[in-house]
Amino acid sequence: MPSGKTVKLILYEVLQFAALVIPIFVIMERFASLIRDVNGRDLTAYWLVVAASIAYVTSVTLLVWVPLKYVILKQRRFISEITQWRPTALAYIILCTLPCFGILIASSKVQVDRGRRLDHFAELPVSLVLVSLICVDIIERIRPCRLIGQSDSLDDDLDMPGPVLTHLQQVTTVTGQLHTHEGPNDLTQGRPEARNGSASGRWQDLGGSPTRSTFSSRAPSSAYLYSSSSRPRSCSGHLGFLLRRDGRSEVFVDCFLFWLDTVEMVRVAGEPSIFYSAWVFPVYILAFMSTLRIVITPHNPLLSFAGAALQDLPFFIIRVALIVVFGYVTPVLYPLKNVLVSLTFIYFTFLTKLRIFKRQSMF
Repeated sequence: MPSGKTVKLILYEVLQFAALVIPIFVIMERFASLIRDVNGRDLTAYWLVVAASIAYVTSVTLLVWVPLKYVILKQRRFISEITQWRPTALAYIILCTLPCFGILIASSKVQVDRGRRLDHFAELPVSLVLVSLICVDIIERIRPCRLIGQSDSLDDDLDMPGPVLTHLQQVTTVTGQLHTHEGPNDLTQGRPEARNGSASGRWQDLGGSPTRSTFSSRAPSSAYLYSSSSRPRSCSGHLGFLLRRDGRSEVFVDCFLFWLDTVEMVRVAGEPSIFYSAWVFPVYILAFMSTLRIVITPHNPLLSFAGAALQDLPFFIIRVALIVVFGYVTPVLYPLKNVLVSLTFIYFTFLTKLRIFKRQSMF
């Protein structure tokens, strides 16, 4: 009987291969039906397109996908040194996402040239191509984790302890240090007294010196170091199950939110007024450019720049142009999101480093 790791590996590989093959077959079959209808129910053209899709899937599977998977699983050659990007994701968007978007653009061009509007592929890009892309992204993120029991890799950062009492040490002023060097006849150091988790100490001038320095006690909260990700380690009580969280389930939520903007952009391309116009080219091209972010690992610092350069800034420009030309074909929320993300990225990444923004008097 195969082990759990073998079953998980087979499951992941089957799902990724299905995400690679199914969108191509479905869209090519629909494109073949379109070619058949445009050419007057010509079955020859239909079967030629279907045969081309089968030949394409077979070729990329045997020549690219299977060798790449073998090299990745065996950690051969340069693959073992790759840690900041994902070769499987790059191969997927080149072998599947790019051809699918190209077929959709070709479908628009064929119908416009023939003067017949038969199919504008409204639901396929959103419901199939991008869902398969999200599936590949989820598998790549959740692959190191177990499918049963508690997570052993994604929840490491979720187990951060709460406030930690660090080592308490008295910090004296410069004046107090000078009095210490004057000798035991002039100044005597008193021992600090700890009460209720806080430390308090006082420098006493037993010689009656007029320059007496006092070290005041600090508030108890200043002795604790808080982390921005501090969370309770355990959950108790009858409603403790409401406070439980698992990083594996959060991966699914993060992935869908990560691709939500691209999904909306491709949905706009399915509008008949846009699909049968020249605007379908820049829309699909920018949508494909945004999918290149899947190549970067989730914790790579380059991901923020890629999101602003490949998605938010270009999407803002194209959405404003679409609203001006076609009206409100997309909600205003999305261009607002794009411009706010772009401006905040530029401000906090570049402008805050300027000298004028480093002045202490500013808020």
